[in-house]
Amino acid sequence: MAFQLTWLAEVLTRAGQKISEIDGWQSRGRSDMGRVFGVICHHTAGRREENMPSLKVILNGRPGINGPLANLGLARDGTWIIIAAGRANHAGKGRFRGIVNGNSNFIGIEAENTGLANDRPWPSVQMEAYHRGVAAMLTHVRQSPEFCIGHREWAPGRKPDPEFGGTLNMDRFRERVAAFMNGAAPPVLIPPVENPQGAATGGDPGRPTLRRGMSGDLTRRLQAKLGLPADGNFGPKTEAAVRRFQRDKGMVPDGIVGPKTWAKIGPV
Repeated sequence: MAFQLTWLAEVLTRAGQKISEIDGWQSRGRSDMGRVFGVICHHTAGRREENMPSLKVILNGRPGINGPLANLGLARDGTWIIIAAGRANHAGKGRFRGIVNGNSNFIGIEAENTGLANDRPWPSVQMEAYHRGVAAMLTHVRQSPEFCIGHREWAPGRKPDPEFGGTLNMDRFRERVAAFMNGAAPPVLIPPVENPQGAATGGDPGRPTLRRGMSGDLTRRLQAKLGLPADGNFGPKTEAAVRRFQRDKGMVPDGIVGPKTWAKIGPV
């Protein structure tokens, strides 16, 4: 059974965002959502190393609280990881403008960050994605930027994220979201693609990071290595094959071919 937030992938993609879909996300959740009023922003408090080291915990939960712990993860490289279209255990007890059911009425976003001073400033590519993605979601549910709140604002005195240690100021965050919603901010950048020699813009010409939406010769060689039809387009089937490979190797199955995944894949 598919839950309500199955529009997440389309809305984020249309906003020019990089996405990675976790298998089964459309039917994952504790139950279906109620009316969606907005989003609650969190940080993971996970490790400083790696792109999205907290994904397994968000997906599966931790002692005392079952997963999923958020609808979306936001990796350090700005990739939105779509985890659950249904209700996630992210908000806990709290209140905002008379709303008391945070898990049912707010989309939960866990952005990868330790929340400590040694993990700031946040990567600009991650913050750009955070602002743009939230703006797209609020536009879709027809709500104003005021309905983008931090966990700290939902549960004052109980939760510090995502502002703990001064890492993120929600007032400035909402100003930036508003700018994207009213068209005052610059248009979205073109997602990275491979050049004809197989290198990705901004990456290592030898082993660039590959993700969904890219195309080129290196993607074609990757597909051949994974036993897929080698059409050179990194689409959902290629992403699913990468995730299967990562799971088989005990890695975080984010569907993104970065340095650690390349190391396991070997020469192509």
